[in-house]
Amino acid sequence: MKKYLVIFEKANDNYSAYSPDLPGCIATGATRKEVEKNIREAISFHLEGLKEDGLSVPEPSSFTEYIEA
Repeated sequence: MKKYLVIFEKANDNYSAYSPDLPGCIATGATRKEVEKNIREAISFHLEGLKEDGLSVPEPSSFTEYIEA
């Protein structure tokens, strides 16, 4: 099983999430919990689609770190 970095962002009235390693794979939700559930489903669906189309599944390569400023 691969682990992909997911970026979560708080908007005015909802949350959004995306994975830099999976362009076009995004999700939204009214709560943090909901967007986490939705992005897991979106990643699964995205990877299944890539496989069905005979495309390669990208290796996770993004990382994150907090920088003190």
